[in-house]
Amino acid sequence: MNQTPPPSGRTVRETIRAHYAALTQSERKFAQALLDNYPAAGLASITIAAANAEVSTPTLARLVQKLGFTGYPQFQQTLLAELEAKASGPTQRRDQWASEVPESHMLNRLATAIGDNIQHTLANLDSAQFDSAVQLMADTDRRLYVVGGRITRALADYAFTHFQAVRRRITHMTSGAATWPHYVLDMAEGDVLLLFDMRRYETNLLRLAQLATERGLCVILITDQWSSPAACHATHTFNCWTRIPSAWDSNTSTMMLLEALIAAVQEQNWPETRDRYERLDSIFDAARLFEK
Repeated sequence: MNQTPPPSGRTVRETIRAHYAALTQSERKFAQALLDNYPAAGLASITIAAANAEVSTPTLARLVQKLGFTGYPQFQQTLLAELEAKASGPTQRRDQWASEVPESHMLNRLATAIGDNIQHTLANLDSAQFDSAVQLMADTDRRLYVVGGRITRALADYAFTHFQAVRRRITHMTSGAATWPHYVLDMAEGDVLLLFDMRRYETNLLRLAQLATERGLCVILITDQWSSPAACHATHTFNCWTRIPSAWDSNTSTMMLLEALIAAVQEQNWPETRDRYERLDSIFDAARLFEK
């Protein structure tokens, strides 16, 4: 049985979205049922999965072939592989790469993997969603909150440092979940939460996303290709491909997306941002922070 994903390198979720416009009404019915209950709706037998979505078995068989799979078994194995990848830790990731990659220098293997990650990230990036997220983060009538987890707090810190220069009314939430209720207390409807969450996904970040949406915040989630569970609470979700020949995932494509967001927000309010930059430089000079 061929258990590899389609040649696009996309997840099943992204493959469905890419083909959605070409699906028939019945095929869309199962596709939507799977997206609503992902990936569980596709892990049952073909007859049960079809019955649960109230479509015929032949409809489901045609759909998976239209998505680029040889048949339902390969489709299901790909979903199972995604589920396993979500839960894998550093040791499992390293073992998987060691069994898959050709023998070559680590620098070459890493460069190839990172190049592929960037390509996949850009190919699956919705420009309209990007522009909408930029509009939200550039609106200074909305307070912008930024938060990350155990590893992604470094990304959150980088985002905060730059956005703090670009715009006013921004809050960097500490990585300690015990302090989050104090931030949630002051969150107001219409505010924005920029949240970073990569595998293995953190339950505290999921709960924070839920609390934020309950208070009417717009949640912008930056996650990996497998998607954090927090995506179900996000207004906008950006998937960045992260897999490299290492026990750890790469944040190169994530940083590329983040820097693009920073640059776009800067341009959105350039007159105000330019004034902030000039005043900030004056403060730097007065503090003699940098060498002249």
